Amino acid sequence: MIREDMFISECGRDDLGAILELQRRAYQREAERYGDFSIPPLTQTREELQGQFEAGIILKAVLEGCIIGSVRADLSEGICRIGRLIVHPDHQRKGVGTELLQEIEGRYRDTCLAYELFTGDRSAGNIRLYEKNGYALTGKTGRIGDVRLLFLQKKNELPY
Repeated sequence: MIREDMFISECGRDDLGAILELQRRAYQREAERYGDFSIPPLTQTREELQGQFEAGIILKAVLEGCIIGSVRADLSEGICRIGRLIVHPDHQRKGVGTELLQEIEGRYRDTCLAYELFTGDRSAGNIRLYEKNGYALTGKTGRIGDVRLLFLQKKNELPY
């Protein structure tokens, strides 16, 4: 369960190092699952993360002064592209990912037609989380190395 003292806010430049460190820790299980430790979340540079920071929104979940989760998104051609939803392994399966997902959707609620994200085809927990939050498989797939990607989308109910 989410603790009352956790809060979600936009990250600042000073948070990028901590987010990159958390990302590397959170993606270790994914790398093990696919037998590939060269996946982009583990090899991303600070400069690449800085570019994402400048191009969109990066949120952080903070508990007791520590960043325990993060998600990022940007808008392209009316689609909010969500990526790198990460939660510290000690805080997974406690609702942090759902809170982050809902918060990032809220940031784009008035400006996008749909939300889109992707995950690896062997990441059953991620797929369940996204489906539970209204996302559906699109049939679109891709690859990063040996990892087969599945794309999911959720239509946005614009308020007007």
